[in-house]
Amino acid sequence: MNTHDRRQIQILIPEEARKIAAGEVVERPASLIREFLDNAIDAGAQNIEVAIQEGGCRLIEVIDDGCGMERADLVLCYQDHATSKIDCLADLDTVRTLGFRGEALAAAAAVAQLEIISSTDGQEAWRLIVGTEKAELEQTRRVKGTSIRASGIFDTMPARKRFLKRDAAEGVLCRQAFIEKALAFPNISFRFFQDKQLKILAPAVSTYKERCAALIVEQSEDIFLHEIATSGDDFTVHIVVGGPELSSATRRQQYIFVNGRRIQEFSLQQALEYGTQGWFPNSTHPVGAVFITIDPALVDFNVHPAKREVRWKNTSVVHHAITAVLQNFVQHFYTKTKNLSYDVHGAKAEKQSESLSLYAGEPDLYRGMSDSYAGTASKKKSGSSAMYPSLRDEGRQSAALSAMEALIKDPPTWAKLESAPAYARLRYIGQLFNLFLLVETDEQLIIIDQHAAHERILYDKFLSQPISSQELLVSIPLLTESAEDDRFLERYRPDLERLGIGLVQEDGIWHIESLPVNWNKSDTETIDAILELKTAHENMAKRWAATLACHTAIKDGDYLDKATASALAQEALALPDPHCPHGRPIFFVLSREQLFATVHRHL
Repeated sequence: MNTHDRRQIQILIPEEARKIAAGEVVERPASLIREFLDNAIDAGAQNIEVAIQEGGCRLIEVIDDGCGMERADLVLCYQDHATSKIDCLADLDTVRTLGFRGEALAAAAAVAQLEIISSTDGQEAWRLIVGTEKAELEQTRRVKGTSIRASGIFDTMPARKRFLKRDAAEGVLCRQAFIEKALAFPNISFRFFQDKQLKILAPAVSTYKERCAALIVEQSEDIFLHEIATSGDDFTVHIVVGGPELSSATRRQQYIFVNGRRIQEFSLQQALEYGTQGWFPNSTHPVGAVFITIDPALVDFNVHPAKREVRWKNTSVVHHAITAVLQNFVQHFYTKTKNLSYDVHGAKAEKQSESLSLYAGEPDLYRGMSDSYAGTASKKKSGSSAMYPSLRDEGRQSAALSAMEALIKDPPTWAKLESAPAYARLRYIGQLFNLFLLVETDEQLIIIDQHAAHERILYDKFLSQPISSQELLVSIPLLTESAEDDRFLERYRPDLERLGIGLVQEDGIWHIESLPVNWNKSDTETIDAILELKTAHENMAKRWAATLACHTAIKDGDYLDKATASALAQEALALPDPHCPHGRPIFFVLSREQLFATVHRHL
């Protein structure tokens, strides 16, 4: 029996077609907030207020002080494809506004009742009500700007409304949509009301760092955040990233913005991770935001009605720029340079570079603090029990801080070892926490990170000589997900072979036939590691050497006998570059004088 009954093709009536099409733009209340905020920002508003009730399902209101609309604009604004942003298809190559498709207000009018009040001069204002069979337009009064209210979302579309979440959950999504817009435009003042209560106040600020401190970290001080800037042909990038103090177990607090729009772009999130590799504890991720401003001709937002996706002409250049500037920042942070090559915004820039120079050699009391915090912590003399829970007594705290200040005045550095008489006089003391190797000279205590040291030794070895490989008993199928992956494997197959990775292609499927000796990762991890190399470009050998070194080096917690530890210490201290491949220092030095000062002893 044929269960497919034949039905004739018909043309949907315009009202039903509009409602169906509106679902592509307006999925839930948060979608309306995003669209209304786009219009307010495009109108040049400097102050924007958002209010929702019952998770936005009952009411959404957005008020701005932008340029406003005249009567003629209001008559057209809610019609299909009505827009002031473009005139023709060619304009999409140069559009710099957040909205441009002419679908937002038409979609909103299809799923909710709208009331729009607008004025261009603060004298004459007009009110438009859409949602009944006939739109109503009347004269009213309002200061310059626009107010838009959407009520009863999906009331006329029960099939859509039953898929909405509970009011509380929808309210969280509305709040998130608001935060995303506020992050991208720190020069605008934003307020967010939920059920008539002020929930978020974000005054206009001068830097992304200050806005991220208020909305991501949710504190008035930006003590754990760093702002870095870089640029390339036709694009600029500002990155706000938290230090290890703000690491997160998930990537939910990572934001990627392109020309003011938040997008989901895994490769750029990956760049944020690569650039800060080695700075965060295992299984944690950096918290931060990447703000990219790029020539509109190089990106296309016209691939999705909600503009959540973007098509790039070349993401690899931006990916490389983000990774490189972050790696440079992390290395400078750890190596204590005072001549930073990246831009740090704000009045604290000079002071920050001084405090950065303390990080690699700072005592445990300061370990983990951010730049500006570590620089000011030693000046606190009272009311600090929450900051230093192990120092209850104020007198003991002051004494301890004085000792720390003595250390900081002459921060220990690896460079001082260059003047040491000879490495032959090193004496291995022992292993601390199954992680640090303690070595003594006549006048210095050297503390070596065994994993970082072995990682650097292996890294230099992998770069200086061919990588030995072993043939697999059973090849690993490598199923590519895009033509880009195939092009990468085909083009760089000889280079990958020199890195110990043997590949063949049979019947359109790639197979991994050999891997470096001692490689012991799972098939999935192996495939991911190989495909990640496609973003490395000219640094592919270095990226792979760093990956191999990290996987095969002595791990934190591994016990070393005295002979092995002594040999590792000797080789580590003879390295030309005393940093692991990710930029972390391998060791630091405490002099006899500094140790005596710590316990208030005289030489």
